[in-house]
Formats: sequence, C-alpha cells, structure tokens
Amino acid sequence: MLRIAVQSKGRLFDDTMNLLNEADIKVGASKRTLLVSAQNFPLEVLYLRDDDIPQSVATGVADLGVVGENEYEERGAEAEIIQRLGFSKCRLSLAIPKEIEYQGLSWFNGKTIATSYPVILQKFLKKNGINAEIHVITGSVEISPGIGLADAIFDIVSSGSTLVSNNLREVEVVMQSEALLIGHPGMSHEKREVLEQMLFRFEAVRQAEDKKYVRMNAPKSRLQEIISVLPGLKSPTVIPLADDEWCSVHTVLDEKRFWEIIGKLKEMGAQGILVTPIEKMIL
Repeated sequence: MLRIAVQSKGRLFDDTMNLLNEADIKVGASKRTLLVSAQNFPLEVLYLRDDDIPQSVATGVADLGVVGENEYEERGAEAEIIQRLGFSKCRLSLAIPKEIEYQGLSWFNGKTIATSYPVILQKFLKKNGINAEIHVITGSVEISPGIGLADAIFDIVSSGSTLVSNNLREVEVVMQSEALLIGHPGMSHEKREVLEQMLFRFEAVRQAEDKKYVRMNAPKSRLQEIISVLPGLKSPTVIPLADDEWCSVHTVLDEKRFWEIIGKLKEMGAQGILVTPIEKMIL
C-alpha cells in the first residue's frame, strides 16, 4: 500500500483530489478522518497541513506527498522531486505600499520585511547583498505594512487581488511555484511499482488536457488538403462512408488552435463536424 500526504484543505487539496479522481483513483474526502484508503487502487491518503508534508515524506511517514514548491524549498526536507504536476501555480514576491516610489532592490536595505518564508527570503537577500530585517509571521502577512509591523512583505501571489486590497504592489518576483509530487528516497521496490502505475495514469490525464476529439465528413476530392491542416498526433483516421464521394475523418486537435483549424476545414468542405472532450490519452 502506497501512502500519499495531501494538504487537508485549500486550493492544493482541490487540485490534488481532482487529479486522483481523473486518474480513476477513488478516494473519499473526509474532514474528520486523517487517513483514508482508495476504493480501487493500493493507495491511502494522509491529510496534513501543507507545511508538514515535506518532513513527513522525508522521514518516511508518507511515501509520497503533493506540496507547493514554495513549501518544499522553505522546509529543505530531504525528499526527492518525482514530478512537477503543473497546477496550483503561484509565485513568491516582494511587495511594498503602492504609494512608495521603488527604484530597485537597494530600497530594501535597512527595511523590515514580514514573511512566512524566512529561509527563501534570507537566501534571496544574501544573494543580492541586501541587509534587511526579517519579521516572521504566520497568517495574514499582507496586513503588516498597514499596521506598522513591517515596511514590506514577502508572500505568495496568485492573482494579486489580495495585494491590491491592502494597498500593496508587487515589485520583485523571487521564485515561481507549482505543485510537486515528492517521494521518500528509501521507498521499496514494491511501492515504486505502484507509483509507476499511478504516474502512468497521471500522464494519460495530462496528455488529454486541452485536447478535443474531432470527427467530420469530408469530400474525398479535398481529402489531402484537409489532412494537410490537421496537426494530429500521427496520421488522422479516415473511414469510408456509404457515399463513395465522402469519407469520415477522425483526429485530435489542441484547443489553442481549435477555431483556427475548424474554420479552414469548413472552407475546404468539411461537414457534420462533431467535437468531444478527451478524458485520457495514452501515447
């Protein structure tokens, strides 16, 4: 049985549980239960605070963990990065009151910076030769300048709306962050085999992201033209129809270019275009 540590609430919890669900790993979410087993896969989920996950994986309490890159770097736990998951993206940034004129990092010399990430901040300040006082605070870091506790803050930024509502503006991005799947270095061979099965499912889900399965009726007289504009994985599937002058073409399109390509197909005489989402894709 493989054990994975997951944040007990918040955006990272939601994104992680969605990934497990899309990979057909059924786990019941319960706020009252610390440890829950999957119904159809040899996996159990351990619900923890996000800042406890890196150490839990490093010490082997959990075999795996899903944690923000910011927490992984801050805790410095000896756990290996198995995969970048591509969701729960944010950044760690320095922000100051918006009315202050900012001309560069030297502004922070002699200032007090409030943060929940002192390790990452200290490394950044040392690297750039900045001498500032770090005030460690948990909770609502963004209110610190407003109540006179600090001159600036170093905190997570996603949309930036929290900074705006507290009359702050972002002036330096220190690091980008996303969800990481981390693992215990001493994981057994048997558990790594289960991990490989889970990663295989994750990859199938990832490959299907922003992809559409497209079927259309196409005139055979323009078939080669139509095929030339289809950026499918390989060659599109072409199926004969009862009408000898027509065929059915099946392919996969990236959503980013979907409307551009569909417009060209219409111009080339394609009809009856049917578009469906893709849940999984195995290459």
